[in-house]
Amino acid sequence: MFTHVLNAQTLDDLEFGTDTTLDIVSWNIEWFPKNSSTSNYVEEILRNLNADIYALQEIDDTVLLKQVVSNISGYETYFKSSYYGGLAYVYNSNTISVNDQYEIYTSQQYWNAFPRSPQVLDCNFLGKNYILINNHFKCCGDGFLNINIFNDEENRRKQAANYLKQYVDSNFSFKNVIILGDLNDNLVDPNVHNVFINIINDTLNYLFADINIAQSTSSNWSYPSWPSHLDHILITNELFQDFSHPTSRVEVIKLDEYMSGWNNYENNVSDHRPIGLKLKTDALTFSDKLKQHEKKIVKIFDIFGLERIKKKPGINIILFDDGSYKKEFYIK
Repeated sequence: MFTHVLNAQTLDDLEFGTDTTLDIVSWNIEWFPKNSSTSNYVEEILRNLNADIYALQEIDDTVLLKQVVSNISGYETYFKSSYYGGLAYVYNSNTISVNDQYEIYTSQQYWNAFPRSPQVLDCNFLGKNYILINNHFKCCGDGFLNINIFNDEENRRKQAANYLKQYVDSNFSFKNVIILGDLNDNLVDPNVHNVFINIINDTLNYLFADINIAQSTSSNWSYPSWPSHLDHILITNELFQDFSHPTSRVEVIKLDEYMSGWNNYENNVSDHRPIGLKLKTDALTFSDKLKQHEKKIVKIFDIFGLERIKKKPGINIILFDDGSYKKEFYIK
């Protein structure tokens, strides 16, 4: 007689990223760190998830996070120093090439909508350009949108959502844009109270990749203690085809199931679960990129410095497009 023993999962079993997909994780780490154990847990989680990019919210101790990231080979981190709102990016510098990092909607007129200015990451993955916008919208409220009250929490989130849409429409109309973060509201509220309704209705240009999660059972949501699904990933139509690939998916990563349950996870790490996007991109493969960067012959000279149309028997001096050259003995 055989007895089947079920072994509980641990963080050693945690996995997400692969070598063939662009893997992005958004995670509110609830004013990192909660206690002296938090950094060790977060380091192990970041390492094992193996994502290309992490968009983080509620990072209180930037020095400690930098130390955590420095312990993970190949990863770098970015904060904004002029007015820090707890947002950060952590990315794998072996797979992600960063072009620019900056904040938007920083002036006082936008502070009501954005208590934390959105943080932009302009980057390349396998030769393809992506624009990420990390956010942490205003929290709280009563679930009822009142557009006549300036400080109504739902109204502030609606303003923020509309501003982001305007910014992308005006500046990134043909870019691969991913808006993500703790947006602090539900996707499935009735239209009259739905702060995202203008984006949701623009089905030609935008898709909340996690809409099916929002519509599913509460056990799959990112904020179980409410319960609610508040952390979202929004993509533009340039990414619709990539997202439709069978390998692509979006999921709430249930870290609590790898940490002996919700209480242990919430007490030591966060009250939010991360949400991850996996994209099977049609970008260039590494071998394609290498082929693209093969040296090309610009000119050929003889040993006296006279230019030749093509290689001839004997010694040829070959000049390449990267400025390098070599001597080559050519036999016809």
